[in-house]
Amino acid sequence: MKIFLFNKKYTKAVVAILMGFVLIQSCKDDDKVDESTAHDTTPYSFNQGVFPDPSIPDDNKLTIQGVKLGRMLFYETMLSKDGSMSCGSCHAQSNAFDDTARFSIGVRELPGKRQAMAIFNMAWNSNEFFWDGRAHLLRDQSLKPIQDELEMDETLENVIDKLQNNAAYRIQFSKTFGSNEITSEKISLALEQFMMSIVSMNSKYDKYLAGTDSLTVSEERGRQLFFAEYNPFFPEESGADCVHCHGGSNFENDSYLNNGLDADGDVKDKGRENVSKAPADRGRFKVPSLRNIELTTPYMHDGRFSTLEEVVDHYNEGLKASTNIDPALENTREKGLLLDAQEKADLVAFLKTLTDPVLTSDPAYSDPF
Repeated sequence: MKIFLFNKKYTKAVVAILMGFVLIQSCKDDDKVDESTAHDTTPYSFNQGVFPDPSIPDDNKLTIQGVKLGRMLFYETMLSKDGSMSCGSCHAQSNAFDDTARFSIGVRELPGKRQAMAIFNMAWNSNEFFWDGRAHLLRDQSLKPIQDELEMDETLENVIDKLQNNAAYRIQFSKTFGSNEITSEKISLALEQFMMSIVSMNSKYDKYLAGTDSLTVSEERGRQLFFAEYNPFFPEESGADCVHCHGGSNFENDSYLNNGLDADGDVKDKGRENVSKAPADRGRFKVPSLRNIELTTPYMHDGRFSTLEEVVDHYNEGLKASTNIDPALENTREKGLLLDAQEKADLVAFLKTLTDPVLTSDPAYSDPF
């Protein structure tokens, strides 16, 4: 009888405890099922306008979910050592995903070695990444700032641990890759997807080409100068020949060039030579896009020029003698581009028509947190 009373007295409590364990385990199992079966491969697409077909890697096609995860990671401060920085800290949307500081300041409050490069239209980049091209693919580029002691100064192992301990990220990685296991490779692939989704083709100049906007008199004169060839024998017909290096839909040429910034003995940054080990590459740097150039001050790999006017002055009358200078620029070095004050102002006016206001405010690229 006592045994029966004891069981009856505690039966409800025991059952309640057992039911609690069952419920907890059920929730855990539900979480596992949710994370492992939510793989979403819906393709992501963007309007490429008049641009040629983009160069999307076959092994990392853009998906809606992959771009979403990459956007989260791009703005995630957990990628830095002290949680104070994200990729977006040095690549601000308001500045065409560039940094207006000459050298970005990292978590150690120390400056970097080169001016940050703008991030847009990466899907049309075909000649590696960084000023010197040391990263073969965009996914390779994405992990280097995380580990650079002058930038985010964190280890990939620590980043993985922090993200793996976050349930929201486990779910997002599962939806993107079909598994909630987080790896550095998956991080890089997601970041690559988001950066490749950033497209800029809504400038005044694009509207001019489409016939929906017109250029001012000054902008039109600048446009003609930009595309006209340099001709020292007929100064009245001579142009700035900018299109030689900044051509095509993206206003660049997928090359590494020496643009006469320094004489041979004054080169402090060897540029492409650091990667190729070829002396002929000394002082050569990646030719950047001129789209949004108004927003991406300062200019050149070391940010030495603060204004577009200074940049134009450099090409007009400031080229330095250099063994590796681009031949087309060397051809203009002795006499300069022959631009007067009005022509220089017109050229700057045209360059500002390449600014894309949609890029700087598009919510698809903004901080999701």
